[in-house]
Amino acid sequence: MRRSMTIRRALRCLLCWAFGLGLACAAAQAPAQTPAPTLDLRAAHASVTVNGQTRQRAVSLPYHWDRQHPGLAGVATFELPFELLTVPTEPYALYLPRLGNVYEIWLNGTLLQAKGDLPHGNGADYAKAPRLIEIVPSLLRTHNVFRVHIRADVGRRGGLAPLTLGPRAQVQALYQHDYDWRITGSLAVVIFSLLIGVVALALWATQVDVSASGWLKRDPLYLFAALAELSWTLRIGDTLVAHSPIAWPWWGIVGLLAATVWVSSMMLFCVEVAGWGRLTAAIWLRRWFGLLLAASVAAGAAALVGGFPLAMTLLYAALGLTALIFSSLFIWQAARGASLAHRLVALVLLWNTLVGLRDLYVFRISQGYGGNTLMRYSSVLFGVTLGCIVIMRFRAASAQARDLNANLLARVAHKEQELAQSYQRLEQLAREQERGAERSRILRDMHDGVGSHISTAIRQMASGRASSGEVLHTLRDALDQLKLSIDAMNLPPGDINALLANTRYRLEPRFLACNISWLWNVELLETVIRLDASAMRQLQFMLFEALSNVLQHAQASVLQIAASPLSAAGNGVRLQIIDNGRGFDVSRAKSRGLLSMQERAHAIDAALKLTSAPGRTVLEITIE
Repeated sequence: MRRSMTIRRALRCLLCWAFGLGLACAAAQAPAQTPAPTLDLRAAHASVTVNGQTRQRAVSLPYHWDRQHPGLAGVATFELPFELLTVPTEPYALYLPRLGNVYEIWLNGTLLQAKGDLPHGNGADYAKAPRLIEIVPSLLRTHNVFRVHIRADVGRRGGLAPLTLGPRAQVQALYQHDYDWRITGSLAVVIFSLLIGVVALALWATQVDVSASGWLKRDPLYLFAALAELSWTLRIGDTLVAHSPIAWPWWGIVGLLAATVWVSSMMLFCVEVAGWGRLTAAIWLRRWFGLLLAASVAAGAAALVGGFPLAMTLLYAALGLTALIFSSLFIWQAARGASLAHRLVALVLLWNTLVGLRDLYVFRISQGYGGNTLMRYSSVLFGVTLGCIVIMRFRAASAQARDLNANLLARVAHKEQELAQSYQRLEQLAREQERGAERSRILRDMHDGVGSHISTAIRQMASGRASSGEVLHTLRDALDQLKLSIDAMNLPPGDINALLANTRYRLEPRFLACNISWLWNVELLETVIRLDASAMRQLQFMLFEALSNVLQHAQASVLQIAASPLSAAGNGVRLQIIDNGRGFDVSRAKSRGLLSMQERAHAIDAALKLTSAPGRTVLEITIE
């Protein structure tokens, strides 16, 4: 069973192989169908009318109007007879690389296509794009004649290129190749150049460097690149439009000016790349280009309006010679050793110089008509080069920014370390100053309080007139003052309740020992935030001075301490020390203790009020 299946498979493969071999042999023996050949029509009979005079003669295409009739406009009719062996049945097509500026095309008396206004000149220009005209087989015979009428304007490259007739597929391939190179490629160049020009102009406008004098400085490299790309966009964009924005020949002058701006700007761009911007030669070169710009307007007017084409030729010669000399010097300097950007631009400049020489030969020296310029495409390399330069500058700026950032971080870290050390020294110094200030305060308090009382006791004992009770009283005041000074070190800032309670604890026993009763009328007080430790000590001295005066001089039997808030919200404090002693004349009271109390009240921004009469003396301290 397996053996029979294997045999059947082998027979099947053999039959398939034999069938395929037979098909291959049949295809090899079949005659190959060759497409019909195309006709290249060059021989023509021309009837040319210039300045009202008509001449007829046989010509061989291409017919370049500007070379045959320099500085003149006119019309011409070309008759091109041709023979066909048989009348074709397939669609034919006619390909014309260049003709016009405006034209009509007839075949055997039938109008095939018409573009523009033949009777009137300086209108639309249809000579820029190649033309493809489809021909139905019914219009063709064995004996045929093409009749082409054209009107050519001054300086617009009018004329007639050789005609190509043949099967539509073959002719369309020729047309499509030429159309892509001349029109589609130009559109791509216009878009690219416009994009590069706008970007370069934006870079020139935004990349601003503020000089030491305060002036805003911009990089001229981007400006010249933008001018070059935008002027080149205008120059190449003219290829894409048949109807110019302004009337001819003024539009031709604009195109010539754009070409001059392009050459000048590219040279000045190279000057900035090489770093020659401040050289004396660069200054003279800018002046020379300014002169060429003015000359381009004059040359365009002379050639296109005055009919003197030699003026435009001289301008192109001056531009070409200037570009050739500058390019040679720029490339030579790059070969000797220069920056990467300089060498890169030198290679692009060398390539464009070679391409420019090629285009000069094709369009100005040779008799060719209808070819495609390569300069429009090679100029794209300048835009690519500009992008490379921007990238290199960005990378260099980024590296510089990283270095600056690293240096800045290192300097900041160093400064932070120095600041930390300075802060530590300042903090240590502040602590030392604080300790010194505290020691000074304690010494001052002891001098003003304890020291003063001890000095008084010494004087009392030295005079021999004071009793032992008076001396003892003075020494007890000194001791109480010392205790209160020590207690003041731990008083909470702004807590007047604590201050009063501490004062009562220290002094009430002495008052009771002197048969002076103590009345306590103190409400619960809010903390006065603005009273710091120093202010609390000042307030404590004021209280002690007032109580000491009552104890020594008032001869009172009752002492009342009253404290209450100034308002219902609890803001501020009113302290009152009231005794029922003998009183005194306040207007005559100029004692040292009272003056000291007034100074301390002023120091803490408190109000001190004293009223006295026999049986009632009130000392009021108001703290808002």
